[in-house]
Amino acid sequence: MGFAAEERAALCDALLEAGPDAPTLCEGWTSHDLAAHIWVRENDPSAAPGLLIGALADVTASRMEATKRRWLYPELVQQIRRGPRPISLFALPVLDELANTTEFFVHTEDVRRPAGLPPRETTQEFEDHVAKGLNGSAKALFRKAPCGVMLERTDRPQRLRAKAGDTTVIVIGKPSELLLFAFGRMADADVQLIGPPEVKEELLASHSGF
Repeated sequence: MGFAAEERAALCDALLEAGPDAPTLCEGWTSHDLAAHIWVRENDPSAAPGLLIGALADVTASRMEATKRRWLYPELVQQIRRGPRPISLFALPVLDELANTTEFFVHTEDVRRPAGLPPRETTQEFEDHVAKGLNGSAKALFRKAPCGVMLERTDRPQRLRAKAGDTTVIVIGKPSELLLFAFGRMADADVQLIGPPEVKEELLASHSGF
């Protein structure tokens, strides 16, 4: 089983345990909304443009509502657990592993952390996989940061310059926690920030991730 399959299973387990009305870290979304987003992202091409283009977001929102009406919540989660339809690009194993490992990890924590659950235990192989992904995406994720950003792993002696700047904030944590921080879950990521207090506050206030 690859990382994406493992994270899909963890996400579905978290969704079922939380129930449809639980809050998530996705502002304004319940776990039911999040489940609909996940299904639409993988299986509804007509909704895909709205995930990237703000002007088309209403189309995506409408498709999400239709998905919520189509199945009862447990049935929707079961649809996600089964994986994407064969015609979906996400059915390609390479794309599934590349695009869904981090997506599902972040969304699993979107469900778990509002309930006060601690960070999950992860393997070193998973953390290395996440770190490899961050090496390629960190500059894009932090491109709007108001200061320099350095990511530092706690599990290995490794640093990554995410953005250059006159003043730099060092964000310290496991790669999976650095990933959550990079994706805008800053208040809920288990990380330590080192830098001038006013610069740290500015970073936390301005960076919203993807």
